[in-house]
Amino acid sequence: MPRLILQMMTTLNGRIDDPDAWVSGISDDLYAEIDNRYATFDTVLVGRATYQEMAAYWPSAESDPASSDLVRSMAHRMNTYRKVVISATNQPLPAWNNVTPYHIPSDADLVRCITELKAQSGADVHLSGGASLAQSVVRLGLVDEYRLFVYPVISLGKTWYDQLPAQPKLELLSATPYANGVVGLYYRPQPA
Repeated sequence: MPRLILQMMTTLNGRIDDPDAWVSGISDDLYAEIDNRYATFDTVLVGRATYQEMAAYWPSAESDPASSDLVRSMAHRMNTYRKVVISATNQPLPAWNNVTPYHIPSDADLVRCITELKAQSGADVHLSGGASLAQSVVRLGLVDEYRLFVYPVISLGKTWYDQLPAQPKLELLSATPYANGVVGLYYRPQPA
């Protein structure tokens, strides 16, 4: 049974929006770890804005001669994964392969969608972004594991825990430092 994994880059204070404002680069060892972790997924769950950013980059990155081997590997994964796009609107999405759009106007619809994804056969589901979707999924207690790549910076913006109704208890699974100062933190939620 698939699990929902929130795997994101974040700042020390939990910012998840506008990564161009605070991501200082991705070291080779971090990129390799992210690519290895991507091997555990077959579905990516994203919001509309994140999907549009991904659809503008990944389709051509796989064949771009300027892309590194790691970027091409990740691009191949992104191009073959099923992409589940959560949107509050019914506006058309940019074309890409394996895309399933869901019109999700309420929390109940989001819970139903994720419950259905978890009930299907297959590998884990990667909650990739954006900030509003991540906040909603965390607030609703739907995350089965957190994989946070924490950048050594404090930056004002949306955090993944802005809307929490209570303090969740998390069990540390592992922690890994990377060459660029990022620390990978892996947690599993504990019952309240």
